[in-house]
Amino acid sequence: MAIDIAVFLSEAIRRPTQIAAIAPSSARTARLITRGLENTRGPVVEIGPGTGVFTRAILARGVDPSRLTLLEMNPLFCEHLREKFPGVTVLNRTAQDIADIGLSDISAVVSGVPLLARPQLQRAIVVPALKVMARDGVMTQLAYSRKSPLSETMQAELGVTSRHRGTVWANLPPARIFEYTRHQQ
Repeated sequence: MAIDIAVFLSEAIRRPTQIAAIAPSSARTARLITRGLENTRGPVVEIGPGTGVFTRAILARGVDPSRLTLLEMNPLFCEHLREKFPGVTVLNRTAQDIADIGLSDISAVVSGVPLLARPQLQRAIVVPALKVMARDGVMTQLAYSRKSPLSETMQAELGVTSRHRGTVWANLPPARIFEYTRHQQ
């Protein structure tokens, strides 16, 4: 854990425009954002894994490493993740590339990418993710705000429903987890 914090802080200083958080997410936040993954069978993709706090929780939920793909744009984080999580596919790619990595029928997308802090990325990330998600797939999203990172207008346009899964006050800053699923037809 101390190594994770050191790697995180060094990259936050070196690349402040890439790292929007002020600290790695807490273990409690990781458990909340990964809840339910033990019931999935298809591929799981984590976007913006950073130092792997959520990755550790995904694997603890029983997701086999061979089913997990990480999309991380920071090369140092990628090295760190490959060493820490053997058997997990770690790609040095952006979250926007999710539709281009050769996966389909993705059961779950776990996102630590700060969509509220970078609104220009919302559509560029969520649309391709929905394109490759299974019909009953779920996307979980970390936010540091009371409101959903996707506006009601965008949710309606994309055909998704948002549900506030919970708030972790013991996270720095407090974290809210939102879950997005497609409208049932």
